[in-house]
Amino acid sequence: MKILLFIVTYKASYRIRKVINEIPLKFFKKYNYKILISDDFSNDNTKSHINYIKKRHKRVILNFNSKNIGYGANIKKCMSYAYKNKYDYAAMIHGDNQYSPKYLKEMLITLIETKSASVTGSRMKNKKKALNGGMPYYKFIGNIFLTKFFNIFYGTSFTDCHTGYWFYDLKKIKRRWLKSFDNGFLFDQDMRVKLCKENCIIKEIPIMTRYGTERSSIHFSYAIRFFFSTIINKFKK
Repeated sequence: MKILLFIVTYKASYRIRKVINEIPLKFFKKYNYKILISDDFSNDNTKSHINYIKKRHKRVILNFNSKNIGYGANIKKCMSYAYKNKYDYAAMIHGDNQYSPKYLKEMLITLIETKSASVTGSRMKNKKKALNGGMPYYKFIGNIFLTKFFNIFYGTSFTDCHTGYWFYDLKKIKRRWLKSFDNGFLFDQDMRVKLCKENCIIKEIPIMTRYGTERSSIHFSYAIRFFFSTIINKFKK
């Protein structure tokens, strides 16, 4: 079984080292795994921290984009690498350490046991813990509203449609699908819609997250795009 744990970074700085330290490496040693760190042209000290990690972990491989290509495009690049090198499973981790890698073990076990196409980490299965973890109120309320809106449109029962924490079964997700997915922050939304339309199973496990400085203007723009994308994609063939 080949597993790719890929970390997408942009101005992650020292936090990327915390991400690596929280990956349950003892669990993954029994598998044929690699860790791919793909940086999207950070202009801070992120690269030096990534190079530090590379020197200490032989299973780490690196990619530095020559320009900023966007969140979704960076994920596509990592997943394309996984397909090209015939990985069976791939996990997408954020380099800013908002989503703790400690849940990767449970996610993979759930993915295999339930034969799902994907397992996601849900911050909202326990809403009180989401707030205790520092989720901003505007993001908390927006998540509830937009997730319910999505569930009504697609007849689903997700608790968190905005998570950025995914473990994929690459045998169930077609590489050709990626071309039509958003190169920006709606990539995860497009993945979820496609899996729902293909009647694929997406499982959720409860997680806690950490929040730093949040900029509400970015999330407001994302929320508007998510709202209209939910409607438009419903009627796309």
